[in-house]
Amino acid sequence: MSLNLREFWTVAHGMIFGAIYLLAFAGGLAGLWSMRGKLLTTEGVGERLGRMRLGMWVMTVMAWLTVISGTYIVYPWYRAPIPESPRSKLVADVAMKAWHSFGMEWKEHFGWFSPILATAVLYIVLRYGDSLSERDDIRNAVTVLFVVAFLGAAVAGLFGAFLNKVAPIL
Repeated sequence: MSLNLREFWTVAHGMIFGAIYLLAFAGGLAGLWSMRGKLLTTEGVGERLGRMRLGMWVMTVMAWLTVISGTYIVYPWYRAPIPESPRSKLVADVAMKAWHSFGMEWKEHFGWFSPILATAVLYIVLRYGDSLSERDDIRNAVTVLFVVAFLGAAVAGLFGAFLNKVAPIL
């Protein structure tokens, strides 16, 4: 099996950077959920916090790599001003136009919220650290931000997979 440059970057964007971010979400959510002071010893909080900090760093970096590679490497090939570009093919076909007008617009705009929210979650985890186990209000708020970041990325990833199926970047 061989990949041309465009296929390589499409795979790196979605199946490597994006997939690592989405898969790591479960670990991050479990880490946030389990940071409850009444369930943990002082040593347990420290051990979980160290693992959660590392995971949040990895997830935030993967979210940024996904969005930046999509916006500045893959997306220009999709939107090239030529009749053979995936965008041109979708827009020209009335039955397929919604894939561009809704699916790609979601990826273009809401996709940027995921790394921004992931960065906010990382900051809160780094800033509040041990006190996340005692502060239910902060832990719950950061969990909501975390879930919204995940859902936005998951929907963008789903649209990306479908768009690549109906109008691949070759």
